[in-house]
Amino acid sequence: MAEKKDAAVEKDGSKKKIFIMIGAVVLVLMIGGGFGAWFFMKEKPAPETEKDPGRHVPVPVLKQQSQIGPMVNVDEFIVNIISGDVAHYVKASLTVELSNVEVQTEVEQRMPQMRDAILLLISNKTYEELQDLQGKKQLKAELSSKINSFLQKGQVVSIYFTNFVVQ
Repeated sequence: MAEKKDAAVEKDGSKKKIFIMIGAVVLVLMIGGGFGAWFFMKEKPAPETEKDPGRHVPVPVLKQQSQIGPMVNVDEFIVNIISGDVAHYVKASLTVELSNVEVQTEVEQRMPQMRDAILLLISNKTYEELQDLQGKKQLKAELSSKINSFLQKGQVVSIYFTNFVVQ
């Protein structure tokens, strides 16, 4: 009978151990599940929206607008230019900015001389020279220099092509 009691106590003891082990496993699973739920359900930081790069471009401070001189339009002209095999021409019109008002009347009086100088300078250019930006800038510099050579009351500040076609 003592053996039956020892067997019953052992059986009760092993049931308690199993119950404690199952309770410990359930407790660990609950803690792990709680941590996992907290980790995966927590609010994620809002992703930074792609910002417009144009909003952060520094805008240069503009200087005070300098005085713009009087302008004189030179009517449209067509000039044959130097070419080896095919006939090429330039169709252009331009505006001349002057240094002062006094020279404006002189330019208007000397318009035939200016047109002659412009036509002669452009007709000595090649098709290739007038195709690129550098050639056009060079032509502007030459025109400005040539026109300034016969003006006496002021000078040409800048030349603006208002129409320029090379074919």
